[in-house]
Amino acid sequence: MTNIEPLYDKKCTCLLCHTPFTSKKVRSRFVKVKKYDSDFLPYYADHNPLYYYINVCPSCGFSYCNDSLPAFSEEGRTAILEKVCLNWNPHSFSNERNIEDSISTHKLAAYCAILRKDKHVTLAGFYLRIAWHYRINNCKEQESRFLNLALYEYEQSYSIGDFRGTAISELRVIYLIADLSKRTGKLEQATKYYSKVIERQNKTTETQIVKLAKEGWQSMRESQQTLFVD
Repeated sequence: MTNIEPLYDKKCTCLLCHTPFTSKKVRSRFVKVKKYDSDFLPYYADHNPLYYYINVCPSCGFSYCNDSLPAFSEEGRTAILEKVCLNWNPHSFSNERNIEDSISTHKLAAYCAILRKDKHVTLAGFYLRIAWHYRINNCKEQESRFLNLALYEYEQSYSIGDFRGTAISELRVIYLIADLSKRTGKLEQATKYYSKVIERQNKTTETQIVKLAKEGWQSMRESQQTLFVD
């Protein structure tokens, strides 16, 4: 009987230079989530697919996820060619990755997203995932830094509505603004956005997000009462 490996090689073609390459992915049967944090960080029993979320072209260095749009503006293409590709020392992230490799690939993808002026919601997602890595590594300073960056981008996305047309709903964006505000100590703003989620509880099918918002609001209230008593 053939042993099936947890990782497999997915065939990719660079969206920028069109070079074919492979990138490791985790087979779905080996993906086992133990729990989630309130900002949706998943903790896995064994193999972590987050490490393989980003595809990195070994030829030109352009880095992106599977959901990245294939189109480039001329300005974005030029910026990536000048600031990434011309400085790229060809190497591959196509083998098994550790958490440091994953952080590097996510930062590359975030930088590429900035250069090609991707949506705020896209950049927010990269920053949030980077913060997750630092939480796993118990590096609180860097986690806080990237949570604040993610929060800013989600706020911008909500303000101009650039999440529309993506897989991320408006309610999820509002909830993440609330949760990340709470995590970064902006409690008044967290309360405001938790309330925005809860106000929509009878108008949404995303009941789990409403439940999380209520739990976040309640835990914040209890913490404030404890501080007042102390």
